[in-house]
Amino acid sequence: MWTLSGFADEISPELSVQCEVLNGLGIGYLEFRSAWNTNVLDLDDEQLAAVAAQLRDSGIQTSSIGSPIGKVSVVDDFDEHLRRFDRALHVAEVLQAPYLRIFSFYYPDGDEPKQHRDEVLRRLSTLAERAAGREVILLHENEKKIYGDLPERCLDIIESVGSANLKIAWDAANFVQCGISPFPEAFELLRPHLEYMQIKDALLADQRVVVAGAGDGGVVETIRALKADGFDGFFSMEPHLSTAGPAGGFSGIDLFQQATTAFTHILEQENIAYR
Repeated sequence: MWTLSGFADEISPELSVQCEVLNGLGIGYLEFRSAWNTNVLDLDDEQLAAVAAQLRDSGIQTSSIGSPIGKVSVVDDFDEHLRRFDRALHVAEVLQAPYLRIFSFYYPDGDEPKQHRDEVLRRLSTLAERAAGREVILLHENEKKIYGDLPERCLDIIESVGSANLKIAWDAANFVQCGISPFPEAFELLRPHLEYMQIKDALLADQRVVVAGAGDGGVVETIRALKADGFDGFFSMEPHLSTAGPAGGFSGIDLFQQATTAFTHILEQENIAYR
């Protein structure tokens, strides 16, 4: 049975509202990125304890920490970022999250990605080594304008780092916004390393984000392929239907509900059980 989750801060900055809407949709997990307009890594210990209590009282578990780790320039100080990563590992432990999302660093405008390959791989290898022995798997997301924005470079990262602690979070819309049709070529290339699904779709014509199945992300075809090969994991709603930017997106209650309904309609049409 497939499991629904979501970036509930797209619903509201108020954690209580996030939980209320997730409960109403029958979603028992969230991908925790922020609450009270504060990024997950900037919450202090008291706030983090309040998050854990709210989730426990609402019967909601954490599928992943939607961290911004790796969403900085590859030429920025890495030691400071490592300290932030240590905080991310602590947050994952407190919220009992099995996954922790990361990125593979922006590179300076005008540079070729290959100029920074070695440094990107060094940094990601360090993160994977630091996560070793923890009960958490790092998920690399294919964000626009980072080193790992295209399928081939995503594969290069996973194969070169070569760690069981580093897998792929698939975001079809981000590929579309890089001019890539994700299915079947990108999907077949990355499927052996695909661990977690971000549910977002987009149009190649104007890069506009739309509900699942209404864009060029090959969502339905991807769902069928995952069903055929026995995939069993998380599907995290990340609609971005109202606003979107480097730090995340927002949809609001109504649009988040619409996005979820669009995706669950696909699952029901394909006779896929979900919770």
